[in-house]
Amino acid sequence: MNLLKELIVINPRSDVAVYLQIENAFIQHIRQGRLSKGLKLPGSREMAGLLNVNRMTVVAAFNELEAQGWIELRSRQGTFIKSSLPLLAPKKIQKANSSFKIPEKAGFAYDEKKIVPVYPSDFPPTDKLIFNDGFPDPRISPAEQLMKTMRRLSRLPSQRKYLQYGGAQGTLFLRETLCAFLNETRGLLITPENILITRGAQMGLYIAASILLQPGDAVAVGTPGYDAANITFRQLGARIHNIPMDDDGMDINVLEALCKKKKLKAVFVIPHHHNPTTVTLVPERRIRLLELAARYRFAIIEDDYDYDFHYSSKPIMPMASLDHNGNVIYIGTLSKTITPSVRFGFMVAPAAFIRTAVSLRKSMDTQGDSIMENAIGELYKDGTMARHIKKSVNLYRERRDNLCTLLKTHLKDHVSFAVPDGGMSVWTKFLHADLSIVSEQAFKKGLIIKNGRGYDTDKVKYNSVRLGFASLNPAEQEKAVKILKEIISQL
Repeated sequence: MNLLKELIVINPRSDVAVYLQIENAFIQHIRQGRLSKGLKLPGSREMAGLLNVNRMTVVAAFNELEAQGWIELRSRQGTFIKSSLPLLAPKKIQKANSSFKIPEKAGFAYDEKKIVPVYPSDFPPTDKLIFNDGFPDPRISPAEQLMKTMRRLSRLPSQRKYLQYGGAQGTLFLRETLCAFLNETRGLLITPENILITRGAQMGLYIAASILLQPGDAVAVGTPGYDAANITFRQLGARIHNIPMDDDGMDINVLEALCKKKKLKAVFVIPHHHNPTTVTLVPERRIRLLELAARYRFAIIEDDYDYDFHYSSKPIMPMASLDHNGNVIYIGTLSKTITPSVRFGFMVAPAAFIRTAVSLRKSMDTQGDSIMENAIGELYKDGTMARHIKKSVNLYRERRDNLCTLLKTHLKDHVSFAVPDGGMSVWTKFLHADLSIVSEQAFKKGLIIKNGRGYDTDKVKYNSVRLGFASLNPAEQEKAVKILKEIISQL
């Protein structure tokens, strides 16, 4: 069997697994006639000794060769090269040390332009400061409590069923817990049948819009607006109508004029701390919007993504709490409360709409993480979430005040902004410096800040950006603002 030792050469530096190198070598030499049909091969242990490899590596190679029809195992006789081979004619194969690569372009037709392109964001670098869009600080999240609760629940016999398929609407326990929480804090008189648990607010928005919209349907949004929502509507083929924003929120007069000209299917609104401007829709406009929805029979998609984070006074109750006609689809998120990577959101709507939404959700994502859902429900029920929200609100209020003071002290002649009542960011307009240049220079100095172009429209260039304050402590904020000051002073 010295011939096998000479024929089968293993390259330890190759990207190809050793067992595949052995398999490919056998196939190559069988095809080329160096290993004849019917030849008896050494056992796996002897072969491993010949090739100086682990026996299980040889076993894996033999299993592959047998599965492909090159060798056969005969009871009490040994392993033989088959007399009837899968390919009759010799065929050149790739060398064992060559790497297979998937082609750049698909070998089938599809409409690439059908999908709205979205920038594929990655996890943020750890070596830079980041003025993000307004995210919570993961350093203070109750993630550890959540993991401990999940581990505890996973050991309970009563929770074993949640390791199986089921529950596309979300576990009943979490929905019941959320019902009590939303009733107490937001005045939503609902039952578990009015709730769908989603993977973040974005999934809820996409499901709601997918059910509501047909290509060409009209949707009204505030401008400057939330880009992720606009992309969703564009993806579904909707025609977007921009409604201007002012200090009191969406201009309902402009919206009413639009209703008289166009058949609206939906209005998307962020009533608290609008993204990106951070303004709050005042009560009078909320009432008028509900009246318009009832009169013109359109849906209100109410995205209340950070209702819990209000600093100046008690937040206004959601429009969903005043909706007597079934026009509001209320969307919220738990990711802003816990941490962004914990993708949990919810949709509240009439039960019939929720049933349709559950069907769509099941077709795209069979179910959520049931054990985690129950663990989150436990954290709400035992008061952990209430304590965390209270602590977060106090901390983020201090960080908001600190950032606003820094901006006034170091950049008062270069930026303008209003102190937000809530949320996690300050909508900041750069008065003189081009934000694109500032963003580029800041990155070189260790600070990530958006260039603001995502908020611009064809008619308006805002030269503005959201400066997230919640995820930066005072020392980090001071360092970030000083970098901006240094850059602006040199432009």
